[in-house]
Amino acid sequence: MKVLQFPLARITIGFISGILFTNYFHLPLSLLFILLFISISIFGALYFLFKNKSKNVFYFGLTTYLLSFLIGISTQVIHTDYFQKSNYINNTTVFEQPHSISIIIREKLKSSPFSDRYIAIINRVNEKKQTGRIILNIQKDSLHHEFEIGTPLLIEGVLSKNRPPNNPNQFDYSKYLKNKQIYAQLYADVDEIKIGSEIEKNIWYYSSKLRTRIIHNLEKNNFNKTELNVAIALIMGQQQDISPEIIRDYQYAGAVHILSVSGLHIGFILLFVTFILKPIPNTKRGSFLKLLIILTSLFTFGIIAGLAPSVVRSVTMFSFVAIGNHLRRSVNIYHTLLVSILLILLFEPSFLFDVGFQLSYLALFFIIWLQPLLASIWLPKNKVSKYIWDILTVSFAAQMGTLLLSIYYFHQFPGLFFVTNLIIIPFLSIIMILGVFVMLLAAFNSIPVFLSQLLEWSIYYLNKIINAIASLEQFIIQDIPLHFYLLLSSYLVVITAIIWLKKPSFNKLVMTLVSIIIVQISCLGIQRNIQNEQEWIVFNIKKNTLLAERNGENITVYANDSILKIAQKNNALKSYRIGNLSSLREKKELQNIFYFNGKKIFILDSSGVFPRNINPDVIILTQSPKINFDRLLQTLKPKMVVADGSNYKTIQKQWKVTCMKQKIPFHATSEKGYYKLSY
Repeated sequence: MKVLQFPLARITIGFISGILFTNYFHLPLSLLFILLFISISIFGALYFLFKNKSKNVFYFGLTTYLLSFLIGISTQVIHTDYFQKSNYINNTTVFEQPHSISIIIREKLKSSPFSDRYIAIINRVNEKKQTGRIILNIQKDSLHHEFEIGTPLLIEGVLSKNRPPNNPNQFDYSKYLKNKQIYAQLYADVDEIKIGSEIEKNIWYYSSKLRTRIIHNLEKNNFNKTELNVAIALIMGQQQDISPEIIRDYQYAGAVHILSVSGLHIGFILLFVTFILKPIPNTKRGSFLKLLIILTSLFTFGIIAGLAPSVVRSVTMFSFVAIGNHLRRSVNIYHTLLVSILLILLFEPSFLFDVGFQLSYLALFFIIWLQPLLASIWLPKNKVSKYIWDILTVSFAAQMGTLLLSIYYFHQFPGLFFVTNLIIIPFLSIIMILGVFVMLLAAFNSIPVFLSQLLEWSIYYLNKIINAIASLEQFIIQDIPLHFYLLLSSYLVVITAIIWLKKPSFNKLVMTLVSIIIVQISCLGIQRNIQNEQEWIVFNIKKNTLLAERNGENITVYANDSILKIAQKNNALKSYRIGNLSSLREKKELQNIFYFNGKKIFILDSSGVFPRNINPDVIILTQSPKINFDRLLQTLKPKMVVADGSNYKTIQKQWKVTCMKQKIPFHATSEKGYYKLSY
């Protein structure tokens, strides 16, 4: 694999390894800087000693990779707010009692049914200077206030730390926010907020104002709201206002990637701007002017689109392509890809953990690497056939690269992605060119009605096509489990197989066969681990009780009739099944006594009736029983008390205080998430 022979590739791998290392292990800062100083000194000494000699290249290379690894660690530490003393996460009192918190609105997020949501930057807590990002949740009122980007707010409140998932194997939103350097949320009512007089006017403010201006001018032309929201996503990458039904259709059709601005969109922008600039002569000054306009256009578009990881990646990469063209050099696309990765992660190492960033780079790499091999299978002479074949091979290459990772994250596969891409990519090119032109005119308050209507109709028919494909649900494979080790070993098979197919040889065939054996070993190891696992779970279900016992691959569910009837579709159970590669075998009514791993578990329901001589190890409180809780604990003497989501929160607070007095551990699922016993 020639790409790995590039020194830059190995340095990038070392750098990324350092970022990943920091995500799981934390080196003391003093030790890190000592190691960094030593490695820089050794690197410098070896460079001057061996720069004109071919010997000892191995030691110089090893030192280079060690240095890139340590730079990756230090970059992640420097850019991680958690390690900054001024960050609010290091001030424990902000999570315990109300404070006067001064913040500035940075970004508008998708609203929930009950609140408007923003990313905000903390300036001060009381009079103390603090830093860091939070999620601000403002309860909706009848007037429906919306705050401009850059608006300073003063809120009296308590920060709430991000909570882990309520139920096992569900999407970990707290981890997702942590990767974005957001460690807490703040909840407030509109009447509790004091609004500052001076708006902070920075790049985020002006990009938001420009987006608002474009949207307002399109709305004045009576642009339909549904199509407008899709247009804003397609052209500007803002998905906040798209309805869940539209997003679901795009997911099922295998076209959700077009709603996130990426290489496809930036490529269209580059082609469009280059086409407009054709009249400028290719003299030294003219060529430089073209480059300046192209770079300005790309970065302006990136800022308007909100600087998402996929946008930053695409803008950076295509900027290098434009610079290479200006210098009249053939651009090595692998070098461009590696430089863009390295530059982006130097400034934002947390992007490495962004799903969109991972998927977009994998798709692009496989298009560059695999598509030429696929295209060589058939060389059509007809232009139409060649165009269709190119679209199919590009789609297949991108899908090959992202399929496993998509299944790992989303557990589904759209079977008609070929049909979708074949139909919509030609259609999308027209929409993108028209959309960019319309948005540009809208920014200058000069947009002809017929152009905005043409864009509206184009998106209307695009949505119709997507909806028609998505309605064929029999082609959508859902609930696909994929273990992390199987993900890695499967990618090993894909990569070794492509290496073998590109230039077949006996050694490469052996390498491919070995990788297949590794997949089989991974499957056997995962299956063995699952077979040896036994768990007993109390789920956190609002106003209901849901218990499950898992013995290897078999799950037995205990609940009332209303939940048992829809157990297969229950989201909490579905996540648990997929995450543990298991299946639902039995459904049973709730009972009062359970035994697990030598422990006796007693379920106390709304009746409040309990036998005095059962001596349970664990008591599960359900349906807010009206009991003398002190007497219950003194009589039964449990080692653990658990309250599930069917209990009133006010009663749970009283139970918690009582348990603390009697020194008995208390676990409320509404506060701490699910409760698990295992062996």
